Amino acid sequence: QVQLVESGGGSVQAGGSLRLSCAGSGRTIMPYRMGWFRQSPGKEREFVAAIGWDSNTYYTDSVKGRFTISGDIAKNTVYLQMNSLKPEDTAVYYCAGSFDGQIVNKDSYDYWGQGIQVTVSS
Repeated sequence: QVQLVESGGGSVQAGGSLRLSCAGSGRTIMPYRMGWFRQSPGKEREFVAAIGWDSNTYYTDSVKGRFTISGDIAKNTVYLQMNSLKPEDTAVYYCAGSFDGQIVNKDSYDYWGQGIQVTVSS
């Protein structure tokens, strides 16, 4: 079983940047497709980005061109670089690992971090 811990969240003004990290422990995250999801109050948890270890990346339309997902196998860590942040990006961000299933579907993910708050002010 893999444990996932997010870090790097916080508060920024619109137009700013943050980099989220997701560190895996317990076992290597390499077999898993790794994803980032987010959830705002009163809303469903939504897909943000994902990476397969074939280096294919996937993004929801609203973050394309602004967010970049990457991974470092040696550090057992996945990152989400978020640039040009907007107030609508405000949410709790979750890192998750999936072994199979649709990579954009949260139900395909087996392991989840505890979540980290990102707040973007206008």
